[in-house]
Amino acid sequence: MADYQYHIFSPYRVCPLGAHVDHQHGLVTGFAIDKGVDLWFNVREDSRVNLRSLSFEGEVHFDLAARSEVKEKHWGDYARGAKYALKKRFELTRGIDGVLQGSLPVGGLSSSAAVLIAYVMAFAKANGITLQPFEIVQIASEAEREYIGLNNGLLDQACIALGKKDGLLFLDCDSNEWRIINRNPKMPEFEIGIFFSGLTRSLVNSDYNLRVFECKTAAWNMLAYQNQPLRTFDKTFLRDIPKETFDNTRDMMPLRFAKRAEHFYSEYRRVRQGVTAWETGNLQLFGKLSFDSCESSIHNYECGSPELISIYNIMRPLQGVYGGRFSGAGFKGAVIALVDPKHKEAIERELTEKYLAEYPEYQETFKVYWVKPDDGARFV
Repeated sequence: MADYQYHIFSPYRVCPLGAHVDHQHGLVTGFAIDKGVDLWFNVREDSRVNLRSLSFEGEVHFDLAARSEVKEKHWGDYARGAKYALKKRFELTRGIDGVLQGSLPVGGLSSSAAVLIAYVMAFAKANGITLQPFEIVQIASEAEREYIGLNNGLLDQACIALGKKDGLLFLDCDSNEWRIINRNPKMPEFEIGIFFSGLTRSLVNSDYNLRVFECKTAAWNMLAYQNQPLRTFDKTFLRDIPKETFDNTRDMMPLRFAKRAEHFYSEYRRVRQGVTAWETGNLQLFGKLSFDSCESSIHNYECGSPELISIYNIMRPLQGVYGGRFSGAGFKGAVIALVDPKHKEAIERELTEKYLAEYPEYQETFKVYWVKPDDGARFV
């Protein structure tokens, strides 16, 4: 794309530990990976935005200086979302002509957050706005929550904007404190397998938002049983309620709410253990905790389509698989695994054979990709 002045690479992300807890202010981990979204663009003299995509149909045209438009339920909504969140803070007077391309057509890697971050960085560049990496995280997250309508936490954006090739991102979604934990030199080599079920998805229409409300309802139950004052739903988070309160009230509340809370508290413990395992180079333990996280996602959080659960069950006993879990919200999408590179061909062969024997209808759409951790979003 030599005709363009600027090029941003915004990576996809995977989260080996810390599933479904960011929206309850939990603890999460993640990697940016070496596949993602490329945005090439030129800065305009006026405030128009003209975009085309090499991955999706149609073109997108709007004006940065005009009031925020209504959503069109189209890939252009992500650019409009970036405009919406930036305009709350800055004046935007210069638009861009750009072209966008995604490198993996797979749900579960948070492509929406990668695209949003690319647009936030591009509009900021065009308008001479300097943003710190964590500001990019917050602006992109706000765009996704308030404009796109997905009640997520900061996990996806943090991995994409802050990730480092040789480290694991550890983020506390309550305090927003984060750090990169460098790889221990003793840790064995690994690659990340991404096993795409073949089933495409839209998060906003899945049970994602419903699960968020179930977690908040579990918190309300606990507070009510303890005669504690209730807060409005938007200010209610499981993180604010001690585990002892859960232990004392779990048997009183409906089972579905108890299960959602059980997932939160057990995942909190797993992330703490996982960070220690990573720091000491213990990839075996880190992988086992990732498996345990997936078990809790299936049984306590109750997500995962039959296809994803099948991939997980086939993958788990294979030689060379350290650990893994559903990626993304885990209703359709993909399964990820941390894998010994020596075994990846055998893993791919066996997994493909067994999965397609069970689900021959995904012959054309089931895919296996191999990726590595990478640095976060950047100008190339």
